[in-house]
Amino acid sequence: MGGDGYTAHDRQRWVAEDPAQKRLDRDDFARDRGRVIHSAGLRRLSATTQVVSPDSDDFVRNRLTHSLEVAQIGREFGAALGCSADLVDTACLAHDIGHPPFGHNGETALDAIAADIGGFEGNAQTLRVLTRLEAKRSHADGRSAGLNLTRASLDAATKYPWPRGAAPTPTHKFGVYPDDAEVFAWLREGAPPEPGRRCLEAQVMDWADDVAYCVHDVEDGIASGRVDPAALRSSVEQEAVLVVARESYAPDLSGDALTEALQRLLGSGWVPASHDGSRADLAALKDMTSRLIGRFVRTVEQSTRERHGEGVLTRYAADLVVPDPVRAETAVLKAVAAHYVMRSDERIDLMDRQREVVGDLVRHFLDRPEAMDPLHRHTREAARRSGDDAAELRAVVDQVASLSDVRALMVHASLAS
Repeated sequence: MGGDGYTAHDRQRWVAEDPAQKRLDRDDFARDRGRVIHSAGLRRLSATTQVVSPDSDDFVRNRLTHSLEVAQIGREFGAALGCSADLVDTACLAHDIGHPPFGHNGETALDAIAADIGGFEGNAQTLRVLTRLEAKRSHADGRSAGLNLTRASLDAATKYPWPRGAAPTPTHKFGVYPDDAEVFAWLREGAPPEPGRRCLEAQVMDWADDVAYCVHDVEDGIASGRVDPAALRSSVEQEAVLVVARESYAPDLSGDALTEALQRLLGSGWVPASHDGSRADLAALKDMTSRLIGRFVRTVEQSTRERHGEGVLTRYAADLVVPDPVRAETAVLKAVAAHYVMRSDERIDLMDRQREVVGDLVRHFLDRPEAMDPLHRHTREAARRSGDDAAELRAVVDQVASLSDVRALMVHASLAS
């Protein structure tokens, strides 16, 4: 093991590369980061929904800006614990690269369509994009090896390291499809035997993601007028938010714990009592964001150090420690965004329409293979020649999942013309 806590085993790649082709002034993990930054999959996220459609407002975040913000939080947080900043940065940039058009709503639609071939999950799709669908390296037999990231980078980007139905605790989330089992087994070599154990870098990425979206979604909601901060002082509104927090984000925490978390947030003085879009109010909103992110990251860093001590913490040498009070506060913030934005009547109608678009696009590409992008069309043709119906459908699902919101709507609009 080197002084940074990473072994040669961690730096291996799915396809061995010619050492003579490597830049000697570049670290393996920095090279991984560059490959993700220059990938088509990451660029596509600029026109893909985070919470609100990216074409609805110039202020709101999209999946790309969210990923960049997660990477900024995770990079500094991971480095403070001793992790490679580039490794954590890579995982954070890549964590949403498999998300389909319309975010989790598109994910739901594709999961239903792909139910008989292993389903669809954005995180499993991320692994598929990184190791198969992106064009960077190929195996000797011509099969794509995707971006050919190091074992450590792929492990760090795997938020749910188990196949469907094999989670250590009940969840519909999973991180690998059956036909990607080979590369998954490779990247998990050397992991502890406990089912679903994540490396520290993946835990850092996951917490950075949680912190970014729970805080930024509330910021976006207030700035866009979808969340009225004054309403959060109403006991009726508070109870509605707490119901969502208990049902969807922290069912293992007590109602009292969540209530106290909401009161702590409101009592901190950081959450504005009103917002009229003025420069001063926008500055106050940004101040809220900075303070909350700082609180959530510092508290978890301190708690992790208290358990594991000082020094370099990497891979499977430690686990992140997230105290329940902080977890309760993030759950309440997620619930605020869900209640006022994601579950609004306007949003529900839009989501119904989005799922129809996804279904129509799948049927379109099934009926018209020639309309598919060349990469996915060639994969489908190979599956058809071998008589593999499941692989044919998976190629169509991959095609639809590769579309941004903007392109999905554009292609869909052309169907009626």
